[in-house]
Amino acid sequence: MNDSTSKPQTADVAIVGAGPVGLQAAILARRAGLTAVVLEKGCITNAVAGYPTYMTFFTTSERLEIGGHPLVTATDKPTRKEALDYYRKVVQNERLDVRQYTEVQGIGRSSEGFLVSTAGGPVQARFVIVATGYFDNPKQLRVPGEDLPNVSHYYTEAHPYYDRDVTIVGAGSSAADAALDLFRAGARVTMVHRGPDFRHSLKYWVRPNLENRIKEGSIRAHMNAVVQNITPDAVHIICEHGPLTIPTQQTFLLTGYYADPSLLQGCGVNCDPETMAADLNPATFETNVPGLFVIGSAGTGTRTSDVFIENGIVHAGLAIDRISELAARSVVAAD
Repeated sequence: MNDSTSKPQTADVAIVGAGPVGLQAAILARRAGLTAVVLEKGCITNAVAGYPTYMTFFTTSERLEIGGHPLVTATDKPTRKEALDYYRKVVQNERLDVRQYTEVQGIGRSSEGFLVSTAGGPVQARFVIVATGYFDNPKQLRVPGEDLPNVSHYYTEAHPYYDRDVTIVGAGSSAADAALDLFRAGARVTMVHRGPDFRHSLKYWVRPNLENRIKEGSIRAHMNAVVQNITPDAVHIICEHGPLTIPTQQTFLLTGYYADPSLLQGCGVNCDPETMAADLNPATFETNVPGLFVIGSAGTGTRTSDVFIENGIVHAGLAIDRISELAARSVVAAD
């Protein structure tokens, strides 16, 4: 693994994003005889590192495995820590060229394929794979107070909020898990959601527990409610009964995330104006820009529930198959 950002680099494939999907692409590229460099603006599997501290994956271990390396866990479903340990070891054992803390600033065409710009210097590559995910881009409420120090779009753990008033905006699985975790840790929890009910994607085994806590009054919930503004000690909403002030010391805005299309659009990738989803060949995940591929959830725009680690790993295989085919053709043509 290479952390240096000082030297320009040349590779057959530049992979943007060192999540499980990007790492799978790097492994498969090397096994296909291609050189690959992975550019990551954070740490390895940066999104997983940002998950709740004591989270357990919904998916079983074997479906998160990359490169054929077994993910050995204490139970059938890995914890966040087990997954982080696993992916680090895979990078080390595969000797992948991962440049951590190297943010990609732009992707442009060049005579040799693509020139990928980073703060540490350009990377020249014949092909580019974008596997950046979506976790860095929370959906903003765009209300006053959203940027206060006691407001976050990410939930980590409950302990700091014992005996505190906490408001959670959102009604999906992340919001539900956080609400129950905080309740069990002794926080006074209020949930706010703009719809009439929890989201249909809420885990079926979580819903009854949450609904029972609400029925007994252990967790308060306001449906059909819209946040107007947030202050250091309150969340102000409009609900079915009119304006309401919720005393709050910490607010979690767990309203989802989206895949930012800016990097793709900057190099000419067509994206749907409504969903922001990239125009991709579903058989290869190549974009309308020849040689540029988008895998995992990086090209989903606001449709992030369509792709998970499990099927994103499949995308990596299809993209590398296509790149290997194109690379072989170019060798034949050169001969």
